[in-house]
Amino acid sequence: MPAASAFQRALGLAVKARREQLGLTQEQVYLRTDIHQRYLSNVETGKRNPSYASLRRLAAGLGLSASELLARAEQIEASGLQAIDASAAARH
Repeated sequence: MPAASAFQRALGLAVKARREQLGLTQEQVYLRTDIHQRYLSNVETGKRNPSYASLRRLAAGLGLSASELLARAEQIEASGLQAIDASAAARH
């Protein structure tokens, strides 16, 4: 399997950050969006690249528009994934 693109990883981090900001589990997001927990996990880890339809459902379930979610991912990508990955690892 090829490595995830930087933007795909950034999108996953944006999804996970928003989910955690809202205090939601992956299961709760599934109930809001009908996007299965396993698929959501793969999006969050950058292993899956959601279709536009899935992206819109996912964003809506997180209380955002698709463009807002994409903008968050672009900010993460621009700030550099290494710094974000390192801080996430330090929290665990």
